[in-house]
Amino acid sequence: MYSDGDAARVLDDASGKDPEPFRSPWRRDFARLIHSPSFRRLQGKTQVFPGQESDFYRNRLTHSLEVAQIAKSIAIRLNATAREFKRKGLKIEPEIVEFAGLAHDLGHPPFGHNGEEALDECMKDHGGFEGNAQSLRIVARLEKKATLGGMLPFGPDHKDLRCGLNVTYRSLAALLKYDRAIPIHCSDRGKPGVMKGYYVEDEALVADIKRRILNTDEPPEPFKTIECSIMDIADDIAYSTYDLEDNFKAGFLTPMGLFALDEDIYQDVANTIHDRISKQYPEREDYIRYIDIDFIRELLFLVFEDMLFQSDKETQTVLNARLPTGLKKQAIGAQMQALSRKLASDGYHRVKFTSGLVQNFVSGIEVVKHLTYPQLHQVRLHFETFLFVEVLKNITYHGIIRSPGMQVVEYRGKDIVKAIFKALAEKRGNDLAEDGGTRLLPDDFRLICKGAPEIVKMRTICDFIAGMTDRYAFEFYDRLHGTSHLTVHKPL
Repeated sequence: MYSDGDAARVLDDASGKDPEPFRSPWRRDFARLIHSPSFRRLQGKTQVFPGQESDFYRNRLTHSLEVAQIAKSIAIRLNATAREFKRKGLKIEPEIVEFAGLAHDLGHPPFGHNGEEALDECMKDHGGFEGNAQSLRIVARLEKKATLGGMLPFGPDHKDLRCGLNVTYRSLAALLKYDRAIPIHCSDRGKPGVMKGYYVEDEALVADIKRRILNTDEPPEPFKTIECSIMDIADDIAYSTYDLEDNFKAGFLTPMGLFALDEDIYQDVANTIHDRISKQYPEREDYIRYIDIDFIRELLFLVFEDMLFQSDKETQTVLNARLPTGLKKQAIGAQMQALSRKLASDGYHRVKFTSGLVQNFVSGIEVVKHLTYPQLHQVRLHFETFLFVEVLKNITYHGIIRSPGMQVVEYRGKDIVKAIFKALAEKRGNDLAEDGGTRLLPDDFRLICKGAPEIVKMRTICDFIAGMTDRYAFEFYDRLHGTSHLTVHKPL
């Protein structure tokens, strides 16, 4: 499962010896990550609901902590129960999985998916933008832990010497979710919208990762390590449960309210599940015809059945009472609404509900073996568990995140990101040496742009904006376009 190539780094220790034999290379990767500025900034990036609305809601940092915990639990469980990992030399390293969970959202820009779309549109002819590609870039390039040039980030002809956090190749591989390069021009993508993958600038690095992990110059496609697939599943589990909990706390919906959404929302959920079955469970494509609006409601009923229809003594009393049918239905309806509100507002009920879901989902995992490389074994949810996770995850997305109130906030964020990018990329006056808008960048970013090719300048501007928290993006925009008093003393 692991070899010397996994523990190697782009910049090896000069002595050729492990400077800390008492600490595993994976633990050193973990330490480098949690001490990095990019990791800290996740606390200022929105998960579903803006942080200023309530200190209860999850942000990208707390979400990443939850994903890391779930992912590590999956790895430990598989090591103990799955026959593929019974032998000592074939066990999964939980700390790499934990690293992947903590780092998977580093590349998310301010304002969530709308911020991602905004940056991708700004970079449409310069390599695009995508959150997963940016996560790999942050860890492998942007963080200021190490360079191949000593203290110099760039060499002659603007050759990039940065090594980011200089983590192991196996940890880098755990962040490589999509094994394809994003074309320089969006017209070459095949279909519109944000494309999942890695940047063209990182093609050589990705090829090196594959060689180190598999010890071959002809790696199979697609390339996705066991640690990455576990992180991916843990992310889906966290989305499907904890985002729903935040929604209940916010009061947007109650459990009973999930059964009274617009028909279009259930259809959107069904359509999304159709697409994912085709990609992830091609052997079950015949099942697609059964997944319609009624099926989505039935699965929701099964999720909440125990909580709403079996556990309340008062409801059982009503069911057993000798009442006319009409009165009994009204009484049961009133009890269901009361229980629904209780589940949404009572912390004990919410915790019991979400922890039960997570436990069930973590238990519903299977292994898809790779016949040649155990490093490329994949984990996925049992098909029935997958359906429950997808329904809950996509109900939250289509019913809440795509709701008008949330979209107004995200639309404003998209506008802000584009305005900042335009100001920084604008060429002003005749002083070509400074390239106009890049004068507005902090010193370290501005120095990268000085004398650099156009594509490097655009990527650097994109890196700067992608690293912003939501609050800092608002503040930076206000300093460019607002009416508040300016100060030269507050650093950029």
